[in-house]
Amino acid sequence: MSLNEEVELLRNIPLFAKLEPSKLKLLAFTSERITYEADQVLFRQGDVGDAAYIIVEGAAAVLVETGEGEIEVATLGRNDFVGEIAILCDVPRTATVKATTQTITLRITKDLFFRLVAEFPEMSVEIMRELASRLEHTTQQLREALAKNA
Repeated sequence: MSLNEEVELLRNIPLFAKLEPSKLKLLAFTSERITYEADQVLFRQGDVGDAAYIIVEGAAAVLVETGEGEIEVATLGRNDFVGEIAILCDVPRTATVKATTQTITLRITKDLFFRLVAEFPEMSVEIMRELASRLEHTTQQLREALAKNA
């Protein structure tokens, strides 16, 4: 994939959609492209969060360790952004992410991510929207699980 194709990919991700092309080029150029094979782990629950990932191609499962074992809580695909919670909150990874097919990612380091947020405060709004959406989804799942067990 060319630099211009990576810039187009980034432009389709809400978090980066409002960034000017020169900043998207910088992000594409400074992020690391990594290919994972099916069943290969991008990161594990409990790991230190040193980067976030954009799924360029392929699919991955978000897995959470529970008392009854590992459960899949989400599926990721093209243009999905994952891993930002650990770098935003300075907490260990909240889930394991494992490729389910050959998956190509762009890895964005913590330093680069924070530099972008500092330069482009509008990114903060998009981050809040995405995290609020995920929280609402998780809360809905919790309500449904509690209703089943009641």
